[in-house]
Amino acid sequence: MIKPIFTLILLLFADVLTPCFTFASSTPVISEKLELFSKNTHGYHTFRIPSLIVSTKGTVLAFAEGRKESSSDTGDIDLVLRRSEDGGKTWSPLSVIWDDGKNVCGNPTPVVDETTGTIWLLLTWNRGDDHERDIIAKKATDTRRVFVTYSNDDGLTWATPKDITATTKDPSWGWYATGPGIGIQVKHGPHKGRLVIPSDHSYDSADGTVSDGNFEYGAHVIYSDDHGKTWKLGGTIRPKMNECQVIERADGNGTLLMNMRSYFGKNRRALSLSDDGGISWSDPMEAVELVEPVCQAALIRFKGDWMLFSNPASTKRENMTLRLSKDDGRTWPISKVLHAGPSAYSALAVLPDGDILCLFEKGDQNPYEKIGLVRVKFDELVN
Repeated sequence: MIKPIFTLILLLFADVLTPCFTFASSTPVISEKLELFSKNTHGYHTFRIPSLIVSTKGTVLAFAEGRKESSSDTGDIDLVLRRSEDGGKTWSPLSVIWDDGKNVCGNPTPVVDETTGTIWLLLTWNRGDDHERDIIAKKATDTRRVFVTYSNDDGLTWATPKDITATTKDPSWGWYATGPGIGIQVKHGPHKGRLVIPSDHSYDSADGTVSDGNFEYGAHVIYSDDHGKTWKLGGTIRPKMNECQVIERADGNGTLLMNMRSYFGKNRRALSLSDDGGISWSDPMEAVELVEPVCQAALIRFKGDWMLFSNPASTKRENMTLRLSKDDGRTWPISKVLHAGPSAYSALAVLPDGDILCLFEKGDQNPYEKIGLVRVKFDELVN
């Protein structure tokens, strides 16, 4: 259901989404660069799909998919983790959160419950011999499933992943992906405390078949109102939406803003709003300023009024760029190129001291050679 307030708010977005100048800092803003996951190490062919989160105790958790046999999206894929207890200066050895033999365990999307300190991690699973196209067409042996695990000790140990597909996936859908990226906990409004996980799915086209490629992608959310004990399916955003990130606007009402990978063919991100905690969403609209090569992106809130966004700011998977907005994403006047070469998926986090961390796929010849971490000084960037 689309509510009248959405039309007005989206028109306001359209009025201000115009190109603006980028301010350059006169002092270095990147204070550190590290490589956390590198191709052909730890018994893995490729690492992909980074996610980054900071616990209530300040521990930094960096997640990724460890792809054993190739860089393919299917096959033997494990979910792996590295931890830092000193603000990202040093990191633990790689650990494996979930290894289900030859199957796919991936799309890490964590969220921190700031009330309990629990780190919830939403995931997706499929058989390693089932391909996305067959899952979409419902010709696969199994389907794409949704799982959840959690940690109460800052990521040192994790509960056995639990299948929550029955309450979080429409049975008519084919493909399904949590995030990838992070979830949020709503801080204001009638749904304060709700845990919200951005996700996407495939659904049948108007004629009801997908055997001839007649399908679409949509975005949606899943949520929990009982501190992660149970998870439910929220509203959808269609058509042509895909991997997405959700953020709470700074209006004090708990309004949610979704920023999405778009298949409208304009190489731009897309936006949607919800004023009921993710149960219903406005029709997607183009984010004119946010150029993309049809790729995942990261979005987080920082210091109340600020929003941070990262993606390969190009029509190709290259030029990883960090952008800052202080008007709920209407304009992005500050930006910094983190890596001009090949780059793809990214994740953002903010340390207790205010430094920004960006974890992203990068390389010299292609974007999937390594996953690097960059530390950015916020004060130097904005000044």
